[in-house]
Amino acid sequence: MKILALDLGTSSVRGLVLDERTTPLPGALARRKMRLTVDDDGAGTLDGPGYLACLVECLDELTAAGHLAGVELVAVSAQWHSVLPTDAAGAPLGPVLTWLDSRPEPLPGQSGPVDPDAFHQRTGAWWHRCYWSVRLPWLRKRAAVARFVGLAEFVLGALLGEAPMSVSQASGTGLLDLRACEWDPEACDLAGVRPQELPVLAPAGWRGRLRPEFARRWPGLAGAAWAAPIGDGAASNVGSGCVGPDRAAVTVGTSAAVRLLQAAPAGAPLPLLPSGLWRYRVDHDHVVTGAAYSSAGNLFAWANRELRLPQGEELHAALARVPRSGGVSADPRFGGDRPPGLDPAGSGRLAGLSLSTTAVEILAGLLAGVCARVADDLAGVESTVGHPVEVVLGGGAVTASPWWREAFAVALAPRPVRHQANPEIGATGAALVAAGRLAEAAELTGIGRTDDRRSPGPVGGARS
Repeated sequence: MKILALDLGTSSVRGLVLDERTTPLPGALARRKMRLTVDDDGAGTLDGPGYLACLVECLDELTAAGHLAGVELVAVSAQWHSVLPTDAAGAPLGPVLTWLDSRPEPLPGQSGPVDPDAFHQRTGAWWHRCYWSVRLPWLRKRAAVARFVGLAEFVLGALLGEAPMSVSQASGTGLLDLRACEWDPEACDLAGVRPQELPVLAPAGWRGRLRPEFARRWPGLAGAAWAAPIGDGAASNVGSGCVGPDRAAVTVGTSAAVRLLQAAPAGAPLPLLPSGLWRYRVDHDHVVTGAAYSSAGNLFAWANRELRLPQGEELHAALARVPRSGGVSADPRFGGDRPPGLDPAGSGRLAGLSLSTTAVEILAGLLAGVCARVADDLAGVESTVGHPVEVVLGGGAVTASPWWREAFAVALAPRPVRHQANPEIGATGAALVAAGRLAEAAELTGIGRTDDRRSPGPVGGARS
């Protein structure tokens, strides 16, 4: 069975075709970079129609190359937290607010949940600018909004006969009762929204089909079933082989996160959620618990742009001379806090600089600062299962930096720390969930040592 995996990310939209083993087929990849609008006032937005146009271009490209012939299943990984206000006809009334947008604030006179702790346990979220409970009233002050959708529902709604919101995407809004898998009444009251103004929730096992005009445009997808999208963080956990209580994923791309996936069927009691961690749905049978950070690989990009770093092997060699605990003391929150923190973008700091401090030492301090934040939150994640866990690093930023992988190993010791070098962990994870094969991820190959500069060989689910 061929699977088309779509990755609706913040920096790019991508489509790639996988075989029945969820291995990418050679050359079957189309990608378009997206322009994220970031302003000093905290904006972090995407153009919805432009995003849809780029996805259509990707599918046109794959069709022209013959890669979509025989595709039976379409899996989708999509960014959490995005929101787009629309009119009654579904037309956008502004840009898509991404997870990076820190402008929304509670309106004057608004108060939060009656019992914040109970609200957090029920929704996995907080009354926070990242979630729809704060974002929707803020958006209503700027336009006469009829409905709200996420980025995934907007683009898929244009392509499919129907595009309900998956429980995974809904959990990222902060409005979902995680146990009941229904919109939470108190959260909706805080958001000032009625259920009919929100997307319909997809039932377990939902499958969609292309609209006739797109089935004619992409005949290879005419008979394909489309699975409900899952959050990109959940997809990365599955693609990293972290699908049980003994293995946590630390994913480092543009941003970073530490997450643990657990079985939690809809309707069943959920494990106690520590006060500083969030929890979202993977699907109707699993949840993922963790913490996220707005600054990670983007720190590397900033340093490379502003500090005139050496390149390639010269940079690796220079970093190798810096202790794995970092070169300077750094607060890496250049992009501000993710929930439950409230500090805005521009909260990063460097300390301990001298006239002999090098650009590489500043970079090392920033990277080590991310490691330290992950280490602090990993202890909270472990408290949900009551024992230490193995850690698997994944994502393009740590794959590109042997020093950063080794710094994570130091910061997270004495836990075993491994590395999943597969660059397509999101696509792999989304495909496995869509195909109902999530448990198979525990045996994924390609997990190797953190200090291996080569691509790790197949080791299955074995531990070091």
